[in-house]
Amino acid sequence: MQPLLVVDAPSLLYRAFFALPESITDGEGRPVNALLGSANLILREVDLHQPRAVALCFGPDAARYRVDLYPAYHAARPPLPDELAPQFADAPAFFAAFGWGSVVDRELEADDVMHSLALVEDQAGGAALLMTGDRDLFQCVTERIKVLYLRTGVKGAIPVDAAEVERRYGVPPRLVPDFIALRGDPSDGLPGAKGIGEKTAAELLRRRGSLEAVLEGALRERLARSSGALLDGASELRTFKDIATLRSVRVERPPDRQTDFAAAARAARAREMNHLAQRLEAMASD
Repeated sequence: MQPLLVVDAPSLLYRAFFALPESITDGEGRPVNALLGSANLILREVDLHQPRAVALCFGPDAARYRVDLYPAYHAARPPLPDELAPQFADAPAFFAAFGWGSVVDRELEADDVMHSLALVEDQAGGAALLMTGDRDLFQCVTERIKVLYLRTGVKGAIPVDAAEVERRYGVPPRLVPDFIALRGDPSDGLPGAKGIGEKTAAELLRRRGSLEAVLEGALRERLARSSGALLDGASELRTFKDIATLRSVRVERPPDRQTDFAAAARAARAREMNHLAQRLEAMASD
């Protein structure tokens, strides 16, 4: 079964922008490092997994409802660099030349769009690969949905299935939002429960089965520190779980579409990505 490759476009563009020098420019001196790096990352997974189609997902950095629930959500993240903003704007057109579609939501984040596409694919009996550097997507993993996790310093993506989620976190995918709420997520600005780390969060969830059950059983916890943190922060912890839980948006299941290497080569040449263009031309001739 050929999977649908679903890409966290903001995650890849950011990663590539900071990994490659800004001296990589087009004919007018504008940086194209983020576009080039993202294309190379996706092409590697296309070659490995031969997807039936590729869908790039876009959305705002922080959904308004999440900020309304907790103002510190994403508050520490720096603004979009000036040199990256034009590449974000050009990304849908550039990747369209590859035959890769873009799915954009103006209200919810790219993670939510990815989650929604995965659900649609799963419901249709298909398989999906979610390419991202964000571990929030681990909650989407099922028998037919896997995460291709991008980790700094590692070439290519690491496949993450349900067993790997449980190995990393000590809980199954469905409990990832509960785990994030308890442990916290510094990258999102969520502090979690005071004094509760990964091991304690996982152990509590394994014994109780959910965040709500953990909160209900707080008075019976053996450790007074854990009990106090849970009782004092119950309302906030429920909010953190709500924030960490991915939402569904209305999306259409992408049709089958293979990568168009010849058109991609022309798009790369137009942006002075000549080495990439040569590689794509060779792939097209093969």
